[in-house]
Amino acid sequence: MAKTKVAIIGSGNIGTDLMIKIMRLSDTLEMGAFVGIDPESDGLKRAERMGVPITAEGVDGLVRMPGFAEIEIVFDATSAGAHKHNDALLRQYGKRVIDLTPAAIGPYTIPPVNGDANLDAANVNMVTCGGQATIPIVAAVNRVSKVHYGEIVASISSKSAGPGTRANIDEFTETTSQAIVQVGGATRGKAIIILNPAEPPLIMRDTVYCLCDDGDRDGIRQSIDAMVAEVQTYVPGYRLKQAVQFEAIGGNQPLHIPEMASTGATDFTGLKVSVFLEVEGAAHYLPAYAGNLDIMTSAALRTAEKIAVRMHERAAA
Repeated sequence: MAKTKVAIIGSGNIGTDLMIKIMRLSDTLEMGAFVGIDPESDGLKRAERMGVPITAEGVDGLVRMPGFAEIEIVFDATSAGAHKHNDALLRQYGKRVIDLTPAAIGPYTIPPVNGDANLDAANVNMVTCGGQATIPIVAAVNRVSKVHYGEIVASISSKSAGPGTRANIDEFTETTSQAIVQVGGATRGKAIIILNPAEPPLIMRDTVYCLCDDGDRDGIRQSIDAMVAEVQTYVPGYRLKQAVQFEAIGGNQPLHIPEMASTGATDFTGLKVSVFLEVEGAAHYLPAYAGNLDIMTSAALRTAEKIAVRMHERAAA
């Protein structure tokens, strides 16, 4: 199968890491253009040295590039605000868009949970780095025992958070919370992100709390282990930090959760499942502590490769 040409908009940390992954790892995708707005950015300079066609004139510059017609898939690694304009313009040209911002115009996509469900969508949203790391765990618990409340805390090194990430903190929490429900299967979700300024920088760590029906603890543990193994097929540095923890919440001392007021069940009894994760990056662009970049770009790469295969299958049918 001929490789599918792709473009990346956004020459920052995420876009540059994704470009390097495509060039090093993908048998399906080929870089057709790398797009930024700062001609002095390290990402654009690196792309030019690697022989990738570049423009520093944003999405409008991309449209004017000689090879634009051959590009079939466009990754957007800019910001939630910029993505709205980019998506509207690219759709006019029939391009498939993979959104690495929290704009959430297209359906939420988490590869090991619903990775095959949205392959025909014009725009797919990769949620957030925290969502990619934690929602698979919520889904793993939910397929064994109904999750009524899922809360995640994503802690990343401050050095791995670029301007786009910092500008989208509100969107991060909102988009991730919604995806915990829509993809993870929880009745209610909550997301928190921490930018840790520690030196030396700390690896990405995530905590997942699920309040669910009391059920088969061995089944939940096995479901989580299987999900971790599946994520590791495209993010080798993804792993459990310690054994899954269980706590029975009885009627004599229920948990009061104000966030559940809309469901009419603020006092919870059942099973609390606590999962502690860490994500070590592959260090394709930034150091290994930037697992938040690695899981986001790896998920986008996996999704794009599946979309490319689907497009070629349909073209050949």
